[in-house]
Formats: sequence, C-alpha cells, structure tokens
Amino acid sequence: MLGRRVAVTGIGVVAKAGLGKDEFWKGLIGNAPESTRFIEDWDASSYFDNPKDARRSDRYTQFALAAATEAIEQAGDISADPARRGTSIGTGIGGIGTLETQIEVRLERGEKRVSPFLVPMMMPNAAPAAVSMRFGWQGPCENTVTACAAGTHAIGNGARMVADGRCDVVIAGGAEAPFTPTAIAGFANMTALSSSGVSMPFDVKRDGFVMGEGCGLLVLEAWDVAVERGATILGEILGSASTADAHHITAPAPGGTGAVTCMQLAIEDAGLTSADIGHINAHGTSTGKNDAAEAEAVAKVFGTDGGPFVTSTKGITGHALGAAGALEAVAVLLAMQHELIPPTVGLTEPDPEFPAINLVMGEPKAWTPAPSLSNSFGFGGHNGTLVLGPA
Repeated sequence: MLGRRVAVTGIGVVAKAGLGKDEFWKGLIGNAPESTRFIEDWDASSYFDNPKDARRSDRYTQFALAAATEAIEQAGDISADPARRGTSIGTGIGGIGTLETQIEVRLERGEKRVSPFLVPMMMPNAAPAAVSMRFGWQGPCENTVTACAAGTHAIGNGARMVADGRCDVVIAGGAEAPFTPTAIAGFANMTALSSSGVSMPFDVKRDGFVMGEGCGLLVLEAWDVAVERGATILGEILGSASTADAHHITAPAPGGTGAVTCMQLAIEDAGLTSADIGHINAHGTSTGKNDAAEAEAVAKVFGTDGGPFVTSTKGITGHALGAAGALEAVAVLLAMQHELIPPTVGLTEPDPEFPAINLVMGEPKAWTPAPSLSNSFGFGGHNGTLVLGPA
C-alpha cells in the first residue's frame, strides 16, 4: 500500500460468539456450532444516555456504536484533529429491521402512523453517521454497500484514507442486523440457507450458510502518529484489493477467477509474494459453489503443497453478510496476538472434490504470526481481500 504505514490501534466487536474482543476470541476457539447466531441477550441501553436515542437507532447502528466504543477506548488518547478523523463502515442491507417493522405498521395502521424516523434509521449510512456524531469525528464519513464484501471493502477504503494522508485516523469495519422474517424467507427460498441449521465450511456435507449478525470495527491510524503518541499497535494493514467477477448476481465465477485476481492484487499491493502469506481467513460460507470456487482459487494462488493455514470462522459466527469481513479481520488480528489460528468449526470431512489446501480443523493451530489474508466474496460478484500483518 503506497504512502504511510497503517497501524491498527483499537478493536471492537459485537457478535453471538462474544460481546467484546476478549469474549469473541474465547468463542472462536471454544464454541460448538449453533443453529442461530442471533444475539438474544442484546441490550443497547448501556450505550445510550437517553433511551429515546436507542429506540431511534436500528439494531445494526446500535451494534456499530457498541463496537466503536470498545475500539476507541482501546486506542486511547487519540490526538488527531477531528477533521482528520474518518469513519468507514460497510453494511449489506442496513436498517432492514426498521424497514420491515414500519411496512407492517403502514399495512396495519395506515400511512400516518409510519415513524418519521424510518428513513434515518433504515438508511445504510446511518451507522457511520451515528459513530461520527457520537465521537465528533469530522473527517470523511463513508458507507460501503457491497453485499458480503462490504466490511472488507470499508476497512480497505479506510486504510487508504490514512495511507494517502487524507486522515490520521479512521474507524472502519462493518455492521449488520439481518434477522427479519422477510429477509430469512428470501435467503431460504433461494436455497442459500443451511437446511440442517449447521454451518460446515468446506465440508462434503455442507448445505448452505447459517445467518449471523454483529459488528467488527478497527481503529486505523498512521503508524508514525500512533508511535509518537505511545499507542499500543495491534497489527498493520499491509494492503487490500477489490475486483468484480462480472459473472452472475449470486454465483461465483467458475474456478474462482475473480477471487484469484483479488488475492494476487492484494498481495502485490502489500509488496509481498504468495510465499510470504502464513494464514488465510477464508470467506468459507458453507455453500456449495462458494466453497468450491474459493478452494480452487486458493490452490491457484498458493499451490497444493502445504501453503498458508486456511480457516473459516463462520462455523462460529455464522455469515454476518456485510459485517462478515470485518469480524474476520478482527479474528485474524486476534489469531496473531494469541499465536493461535481458530479451527474451521463444523468441518469434519473436507470435500474430496476440492484441491488440497491447508485447512485448519478440529483444534486451534499454533503458529508464528505472519502476513495474512482475509477474504470476502459477495453477491453481485464483489470480491475483497485484506492483507494484515502482525504488530
């Protein structure tokens, strides 16, 4: 990535696997698969001084505010000019919960009863707007909506704001709260959801993804600025890339051609070679076509003789759509800090039709942290890859 080095100085997480980065890590290495990744015990009140403000924020915005609070607190005393503090948060579908609820209100009670807060609650940019207002960050405040690649793209875009010198610090990631009856029915009727209710990435018995929700946010800071203020550096964004399959609205390109190019460009952007990569957090959704295309793409880039350790954390987190890539970037950074790679929960028998890639299964894998990829491939043919490095 040309320009200034980009340090990670804060991490914030909301997920069913755990609220907060410490509980999230425990979940990644210890939880058994569940049939739902809905956060039943979510309480937004602790993140709002006024209960009305909580009610006027969609669930996905609440997740973003919670994760941002944790990430910014960990980052410490950020001294950058507020005009040089940016916000970059992606989502797949934004405030769909609010939208569905208000459609029901209109149908049952009439147009006059629709909430005047419908639009500001449902709009996809509500989360970054709320975060920038809460913390007074007055630099670029942007929203990426690229389906399941949104969180990855938002981090890549945020890192470029820092590397290019537009911002000294950016909070970046993805948020999603997609559990509505209509959304679930839509995914189910297109046969994307697992009929068994279990996520089994790369397994011969995989039968679809399990829906997830949550938010992952990173504080990205110019390396020299972070060092000067004495911040604890947690990792580094070394590079990123974005490509399009230009093939099909939901299915990946045959042979993972778009994913191949995306990984290669990201590695090139980082100034590395494929031999430098030690770990890949795969998109690994547990769907038939996605896992097959990604396995083939990984084999084309890295070969089948050893290669980087590959894991999918969606067996624990579920597929959180636009938040998925951000949660997985967090997982990579935590794997570096703990020198352990979480296993691919749900994977017991790799599909024999796949090329031989170095899948982590069963137990966490001890490793020496090295530059790592985080992959996201979304509906519409959107591909995103981040290259993260240890501190």
